[in-house]
Amino acid sequence: MRSYLLALSIFLSINAFAGTPKTVTLDIKNMTCDLCPVTVKKALEKTPGVAKAQIDFAKKTATVTFDPDVATVAALTQATTNAGYPSTAREVK
Repeated sequence: MRSYLLALSIFLSINAFAGTPKTVTLDIKNMTCDLCPVTVKKALEKTPGVAKAQIDFAKKTATVTFDPDVATVAALTQATTNAGYPSTAREVK
């Protein structure tokens, strides 16, 4: 139980110093089947600093919430490209 509480306190203290989250919409290429969004989501979620990734297969987009102090839009597009799905940033909020 102590180790759980210690891990939780470390997690919360790290997140307290995180930057203001940003959200980017990426246009994703090469998504042609139902498994493609799963692959894209996993690639984005493995990128340090990514808090959330939502993939829209119909629109061929990914909406990613990330910590700009840790991740960059370039890192996100590189992650999808490395997974076989080149992307470009459409909008950053």
